[in-house]
Amino acid sequence: MARRISVVTAVHAPSAAYLQDAYKSLEMQELPAGWEWHWSIREDGTGEEVAPYVPNDVRVTFRQGRGGGPGVTRTMALAEAHGDYVKVLDADDQLTPGALARDIAVLDANPDVGWTTSRVLDLLPDGSTAGFDQDPDDGPVERGAVLEHWEANNFRAQVHPATLCVRRDLLLALGGWMALPASEDTGLLLALNAVSRGWFIRDSGLLYRKWPGQMTSQASHSNAAELEARMSVIAARAHTLTDFDWTIPLHG
Repeated sequence: MARRISVVTAVHAPSAAYLQDAYKSLEMQELPAGWEWHWSIREDGTGEEVAPYVPNDVRVTFRQGRGGGPGVTRTMALAEAHGDYVKVLDADDQLTPGALARDIAVLDANPDVGWTTSRVLDLLPDGSTAGFDQDPDDGPVERGAVLEHWEANNFRAQVHPATLCVRRDLLLALGGWMALPASEDTGLLLALNAVSRGWFIRDSGLLYRKWPGQMTSQASHSNAAELEARMSVIAARAHTLTDFDWTIPLHG
């Protein structure tokens, strides 16, 4: 039986039209021998706007449910994600060629590594791309390094949570994504780094779409009181996990 990497996507009506581009980027992935992908798409809500954009493919599962935000929606999507590894793909983003194969290669070769992230290119409205000039070196991200950088750089991590690929058992042990209205992926990233080493892949793994409707561009995302509360909870969780000194077992 083939091993599986599960791709998890939370979607709501404004981003549904971009699902086709995300699907095309999945179809382009060439996986190592003996591997397959499955795409678990879950709508944050129960409307009728998203379903017409879901690809008709046996490798794709689509479910709906009451709204709870992206973190709750992704966590619920884990019910359909049974692969060894879970890869995040936001509905409005696209994987670059080879992204899944690189994630698999790192996690298979390094049993002490719990998760990977990769370089991101912003996909601008005119179709051009722009990179980040402060990416870390290719290779291991030691425990605690992301939290240290995040706290020293105004709550900005040196690696991007939208590129995350993680061992499914580790993701479940941490409870999935944080139940926050935003920054839930950053909260998960810091929790993962508190209990396990990660790996940064210097090759670009994601086209991160910039468009007016994306959630991070909304005024509510930057509300000062909510932002302070989110960052406080994220930091407290990461520090508590660090103090507990939990660590993942080696994977054979």
